[in-house]
Amino acid sequence: MPQRKACSIVNEPRLVARKLLARPQHEGVGAVVRRSIGRFELKYFDPFLVLDEFSVTAPAGFPDHPHRGFETVTYMLQGAITHEDFEGHKGTIEAGDLQWMTAGRGIVHSEMPAAQGTQKGLQLWINLASKYKMIEPRYQEVLSKDVAEAEDDGIKVRVIAGEALGIKSPIYTRTPTMFLDFSLKPGGHLQQPIPKSWNAFVYVLEGEGTFGNMKSQPTNSHHILLLGPGGDGLEAWNKSSKLLRFILVGAEPLGEPLVQFGPFVMNNQEEIDQTIDDFENFANGFEKARHWRSETASDLDY
Repeated sequence: MPQRKACSIVNEPRLVARKLLARPQHEGVGAVVRRSIGRFELKYFDPFLVLDEFSVTAPAGFPDHPHRGFETVTYMLQGAITHEDFEGHKGTIEAGDLQWMTAGRGIVHSEMPAAQGTQKGLQLWINLASKYKMIEPRYQEVLSKDVAEAEDDGIKVRVIAGEALGIKSPIYTRTPTMFLDFSLKPGGHLQQPIPKSWNAFVYVLEGEGTFGNMKSQPTNSHHILLLGPGGDGLEAWNKSSKLLRFILVGAEPLGEPLVQFGPFVMNNQEEIDQTIDDFENFANGFEKARHWRSETASDLDY
């Protein structure tokens, strides 16, 4: 793993504007998620629609379901999930692996446990601009061993999207996005640039960290921190005696109207009505859903 020095310094650290605890709730079939974005208190943080920290043990999972109008990013933390869709795309996402799925005009797929025990990971939904909502579906998949990583003075980063510590991710993002998995050793101090016009948040996975202001109260796992506007980056400290791990995610806001109906995200009600009609009549991107059922769902007879 390369040792890299950060080439930029944060001059105006963003402060924490809002802090929320992601509490467990049921989702899919028997799965448990901690949803921080996409809940009543935080329905949308442009362009982010949903952030789930999920935990699933067979036979629970996320059987056959559709999407249209956005992208899903699945990042596994523990165990493995088998993914399968109506185009015949099938594979297993294991710990540390990444799948960046552009649903575009339509996907029907399943996500089910592929291993014994509990599978854990993150799933982020990113809205697509109106001009991209009806593009053909696309996958970008990166194995854990191929995720760009760097270390610098007590800081380790896995670059899922964007750039940090001088290294870049190969992932192409239609909505300009950064997705960084940071680990700070005790005493670690991070400065990470963020474009001033972007919305950005921190989600703590492990340990306890101080964000934005050195004198602010520490934040522990399962909390999301929405960063305020205007600053040019994030400053974070690990003042504890244990490892701190968190994700920093940011993106350029779309500033477009939003209408969401479950797994369908469009710009107005007419487009939502058309999407429901397309799905029910197997048209305009959902043609292959008519005769498709995932192997895992068939085996489990959902």
